[in-house]
Amino acid sequence: MRVFLSAGEPSGDHHAAALVRSLRQRQPDVECVGLGGPGMAAAGCTLLADLTQLAVMWFLRVVLNLHRFVDLARRAERSFLDAPPDVCVLVDFPGFHWWLAWRARRHGIPVVFYCPPQIWAWGSWRVRKMRRLVDHVLAALPFEHDWFVAQGLSSTLVGHPFFDELASDASRHDGTRSDASRRPLVLLLPGSRGQEIEANLATILRAAVATARRVPEARFVVGALHDRHAARVRETLRVAGAEGLDLRIETGRTRSLMREASAAIAVSGSVSLELLAARVPTVIVYRIGGVAHVVQSWFRHARFITLVNLLAVRDPVGPTRPAWRPPREVAPADPEAVFPEYLAVQDPAERLAGHVVDWLTRPGAREEAIRRLDAVAERVSHGGSADRAAAAVLEIGRRRAVAGRHGTAAAGGESVRPHAVRSAHAA
Repeated sequence: MRVFLSAGEPSGDHHAAALVRSLRQRQPDVECVGLGGPGMAAAGCTLLADLTQLAVMWFLRVVLNLHRFVDLARRAERSFLDAPPDVCVLVDFPGFHWWLAWRARRHGIPVVFYCPPQIWAWGSWRVRKMRRLVDHVLAALPFEHDWFVAQGLSSTLVGHPFFDELASDASRHDGTRSDASRRPLVLLLPGSRGQEIEANLATILRAAVATARRVPEARFVVGALHDRHAARVRETLRVAGAEGLDLRIETGRTRSLMREASAAIAVSGSVSLELLAARVPTVIVYRIGGVAHVVQSWFRHARFITLVNLLAVRDPVGPTRPAWRPPREVAPADPEAVFPEYLAVQDPAERLAGHVVDWLTRPGAREEAIRRLDAVAERVSHGGSADRAAAAVLEIGRRRAVAGRHGTAAAGGESVRPHAVRSAHAA
């Protein structure tokens, strides 16, 4: 069996690599090819190109790299023709992957989306495109699976791949390891993308300065993805007035740093799931411009921007109140949020610091935050996502291969779906 996989960001490369390993474990002769990064290559996937080098967010940067995306889509389509895969698996990165899904479908290749785009939160009208281009969804979150099924899509709840590697007992912080109980450590996570760091790093460092004023014994550590990001942190320290902080910068150690941290300040993203597994009380920030704030308020259909908060509440998906103008001040965080979050136009540094100071100076507040994290993790932090996803992918591939041998392969985008749409994990 031949499986084509594509992942466009470092996190997607990580999830796809775990999927490749599970596929090969279940079926040793499976051939995995595609677009991705070093993780997929190390797992045994033959790469046509490193797509993770093009992980961009800002619209203009996407336009500037458009010719490179077009070239990669053409190379992928050529591989569909030269050696047709039995199934095409796409991991996150929806902008480019819509193009790839269209090309796969027109050649009769079933398309599976692992860690699908969060259209339940942003632009739900795109579900029509998803029905047209995607045969099956491997949903990461329970409410996400239910939403896709309600929209008429074939879906299997496999769980979030982050939990595959996060054994709760090993990752949980009990407040007594290292010397955190004597000198608390605050973990600063400015994001993995250049644009995230540019928008949020200075705010996070100013929040650290404000925390240090009120908790002088606090230490700080920035978890950077690589040396380029570490250099950017050093450049920003002076701008943010944070040169005197007891701060160090670590690269490639984010997960181990979580085991030492007493609290964290993080940019919104899937890292929140790792912080949940490690039980680190965290305040979330994401800075946007005034126009962007107004626009997103009209298109967002989720109560929160943080996955952990969405998992914590009963009704996470639904219309939000649209805004006609950007807010003039930073509003308090929603008390229902397990991780206080700030999607902010103005600088929320003082509010971020307020939460961290509370956790560091009031043991009861920190214990309550961890208790709430325990309750959420008990419901959702289950491993085995890659194994369940691999089983679904192989079933779809086998059905397509059998149909091909009998001359009834899907053509022109006919759907090939597995029988089951909800795994045992759903219970």
